[in-house]
Amino acid sequence: MSELTITEPLPSGADHADGLPEARRRWAMLTYSIGLVMGVLDGNIANTALPSIARQLHASPAASLWVVNAFVLAVVICVVPLSSLADIIGYKRVYQAGLAIFTVASAGCSLPHSIQTLVLARALQGVGAACMWGVSAAVLRYTFPRALLGRAVGLAGIVIFTSAAAGPSIASAILALASWHWLFAINIPFGLLALSLSERSLAPAAGTGHRWDLWSALLNAATVTLVITGIDGIGHNERGIVVAVELGAAIPLGWLLVRRQLSLAAPMLAIDLFELPIFTLATVASFCAFMGQGLAFVVLPFYFVDGLGLTQVRAGLLLTPWPIAAGVMSHIAGRLADRYPLRVLGTMGMTVMTTGLLLLAFAPPHPTTLQIVWRAALGGLGFGLFGAPNNRAMVASAPRQRTGGAGGLGTMARLLGQSIGIAAVAVIFGITAQGGVTLHSIHIALVCGACFTMLAAFVSISRLSDLPAD
Repeated sequence: MSELTITEPLPSGADHADGLPEARRRWAMLTYSIGLVMGVLDGNIANTALPSIARQLHASPAASLWVVNAFVLAVVICVVPLSSLADIIGYKRVYQAGLAIFTVASAGCSLPHSIQTLVLARALQGVGAACMWGVSAAVLRYTFPRALLGRAVGLAGIVIFTSAAAGPSIASAILALASWHWLFAINIPFGLLALSLSERSLAPAAGTGHRWDLWSALLNAATVTLVITGIDGIGHNERGIVVAVELGAAIPLGWLLVRRQLSLAAPMLAIDLFELPIFTLATVASFCAFMGQGLAFVVLPFYFVDGLGLTQVRAGLLLTPWPIAAGVMSHIAGRLADRYPLRVLGTMGMTVMTTGLLLLAFAPPHPTTLQIVWRAALGGLGFGLFGAPNNRAMVASAPRQRTGGAGGLGTMARLLGQSIGIAAVAVIFGITAQGGVTLHSIHIALVCGACFTMLAAFVSISRLSDLPAD
């Protein structure tokens, strides 16, 4: 990588309509990637450390789950309001605030002496991650010229999928040498490095300066919390009346949220972007695709361990081909997205992923390792081929000044899709095997996942026009 030589920062109102110069672009991408890796890794490696955390902090298994849940819930609640804030004050300030919050919270996670303080620190980490993830689209859009936007999204895909694939291995290596506290402490130097680079490497961008709406933020938080906890309740077989109350209460709150957005010139929940057909189709396709992937990532460990009788270690290794294949294909698909119709790439990707899921569902009764690996890799290849072009469509179809809102909605669609996919697994297992796990129930779940991804393929092929000019 070339030496960092950045000229004097441009005025805050500079448009950067065609991105940054190439040398500065590399450093901006490095800064962005460091934050992305920290967020993705911490979202995954905490799962590996849960038994150690529960044991050392004398916490029950149910209480220790909040180490994971607090992070996810904070991200889901905060991502839309913070992405809206980025449109108001500029994405760079929000991204830097996210890096600072995440780094401080990581220090807090490495110090606690009780499960309660750890959960609070993890929730703060979730706020920092929401800042960074909510402005991801804006970072890429202001850094790269429009002609290379697909390539930029593909590079981000490599970072995400590689981090996801490496998470369990990194966590296991750290836990083999030190206590779980170092899983979080290791973020501190990287966070400080990214902060030091961000001021001079990231492109400045002026915000719109409109008013941030507190009531919209509160309604969004209440609605999203009730939806997520209701979906999670389905997945954990909570009492039907509790789930019904949570989801039922979310309906009027969601209605009030939408009504309020319609009265605002610049709504926090960027529902005005759904007037753009390409943005709408890309968001719906993303929602369906992540339902399929969320379902697959929950079902496949059951398939490997309970269905095929493999060890946990071997099952983890057999899950690795999916994210690796997705990361490699994401980079290739990003380059293709800058040259070929998005509807073709998205449809092909979801068709390939559907094929992979169906081949896993109807694999031989006693498949070899190779027979599992290439089927899982096929699913990952399809998801990678779909993801980068679809994300490019979401980013590029929105007006530049609404990129933050578009990114927030995209993140929300992915998280909700994953949550519904996970909940669907519990419902399928409950109906087909009375809560147990059998090969028959696993096959049905994988077929249902294929139905979700095929729906995403149908949505993708309905994109009948090219993207509008920026």
